Amino acid sequence: MARKPDGEGRTTIKDVAALAGVSVPTVSRVLSGNYPVAPGTRLKVLRAMRELDYVVNAHARALAGATTKTVAFVVDDVTGPFYAYIARGVEQQAASEGRLCLLCTTHGDPEREVAVVELMREQHAEAVIVVGGAHAEESHIARMSYFARALDKAGSRLVLCGRPSLGEDVPTTTVHYDNEGGAHAMTAHLLSAGHRTISFMGGKPGLSTTDERVAGFLRAHAEFGVEVDESLILEGEFLKSHGIKLTRELLAEREDVTAIFAATDMIAAGVLKALRDLGLRTPEDMSVVGFDDIPLASDLTPALTTVHVPHEQLGREAVRLSLHRGEPAVNDQVVLGTHIVVRDSVARPRRL
Repeated sequence: MARKPDGEGRTTIKDVAALAGVSVPTVSRVLSGNYPVAPGTRLKVLRAMRELDYVVNAHARALAGATTKTVAFVVDDVTGPFYAYIARGVEQQAASEGRLCLLCTTHGDPEREVAVVELMREQHAEAVIVVGGAHAEESHIARMSYFARALDKAGSRLVLCGRPSLGEDVPTTTVHYDNEGGAHAMTAHLLSAGHRTISFMGGKPGLSTTDERVAGFLRAHAEFGVEVDESLILEGEFLKSHGIKLTRELLAEREDVTAIFAATDMIAAGVLKALRDLGLRTPEDMSVVGFDDIPLASDLTPALTTVHVPHEQLGREAVRLSLHRGEPAVNDQVVLGTHIVVRDSVARPRRL
């Protein structure tokens, strides 16, 4: 291989041009792909690049206007299974579309979320996919709407994945799932089994994910004619540790609860551990259900009854719809279905 000897510096575009016997502008045209180049000349340039082990300077390409097409994926936390499986769908579809996928985290901070969206606009990302629950503050909605319009003017797209639309007049692509319907179906499942004192555990008011799941929880109670004890709707993070903490606090104060609806499967994992630590059996002493149907759910003991969310499909659709917007049969608003998965963590209550 005709690499430069060590110590002679990085191979440059001039070196490639010299070895290929062409001009520097011709090499630039081959790299950018923006201008026609004779096939024989292109082959000579590519052969020289291989022989010299030439690596394209991405910064120089950007200054020249030849940028890599990218899709930005914005999440709260990369360690959460919910986000990880949506991310896999995003990455798979982005790769199939010939796009590079950039991962950005916000750590649940609304200010950071807006800052990341603005940064991705500056980086000319073709689509900025924001995943997870949306914050209800009017100022946050207004700022996100502003950047949605700014992205649209720049030929990009803000994609809301797993969160509601910003409004009909805001140019976004929304790929949501039936949060409220899933929570309603799961609550109805518990009520049909005879449970009347159910705790809804986890989530923060003002976050769309929480609000939609609680709405489904309340609607099912109303349809069954069962009054809701709102003190049993407990606030917490979507974490296993909060499931442990909230269960201990709940059972230290209440003896009449017969079922716990965990807002996520990770919370449910914590609930099951806390119940074991307290010497209580599931489902004999306490029924437990979750939401998300991450792979962990079927491996828990007992296997968790939960609401299935099509994670990877959400990610794939978010990329596909944003990159092909305007084409026939491509919608800007899509809601994917959810359904309950019945396993082993629910039984009829012993005390009615």
